[in-house]
Amino acid sequence: MIDLHYWPTPNGWKITIFLEEAGLPYRLQYVNIGRGEQFEPEFLAISPNNRMPAIVDDDPAGGGDPVSVFESGAILVYLADKTGRFLPAELRARFETLQWVFWQIGGLGPMAGQCHHFRNYSSEKIPYAIDRYTDEVNRLYGVMDQRLADRDYLAGDYSIADMAAWPWVVPWKRQGQELDDFPHLRRWFDAIRARPAVQKGFAIGQELRNLAPAGPDEAAKKVLFGQRARS
Repeated sequence: MIDLHYWPTPNGWKITIFLEEAGLPYRLQYVNIGRGEQFEPEFLAISPNNRMPAIVDDDPAGGGDPVSVFESGAILVYLADKTGRFLPAELRARFETLQWVFWQIGGLGPMAGQCHHFRNYSSEKIPYAIDRYTDEVNRLYGVMDQRLADRDYLAGDYSIADMAAWPWVVPWKRQGQELDDFPHLRRWFDAIRARPAVQKGFAIGQELRNLAPAGPDEAAKKVLFGQRARS
């Protein structure tokens, strides 16, 4: 059984989508990131960067003690290796997939996250920051659009690369983007959205999102955006 420590965000959706696609049994452990539950000692023991998602696998391959994994990309690779699904074993195809996973983790996710912050959450509207990150997300959408011009999915077959990237395109309007400007990306986005397992994984915990009408309240913003190193 997989224990999934989760909150309904793009990084969390990556893992619920994989688990639903693979049909793996799992237990949800909600981590309310707006109320600081990610700083609880029990959670830090498995996710020292105080970020969700994280998993604990009570039945790892080969047996032995449970395995805990934090960081959404590492979790996707772990689950793909555990199940033998959505990550090819052949060398070239494997790294074709992994490079797009890391592209999302190192580029699309962080840039879209900063775009969200400065466009939607920052109390001070800084035009340079808004333009900088909105333009960079637009550039990254263009990279995906060009990549998808001659293939159905980012790495050939449907894979963890698509599961990693798709959730970060879901809030495209809040990123100041227009999907119809990217026809190949739009086709890919709609095809993945139509998958039953994606719909189920995406729906998990949706009622918990945006408990404040316009997003995080002021107390949550201090928790989410005001952290420094802890002794």
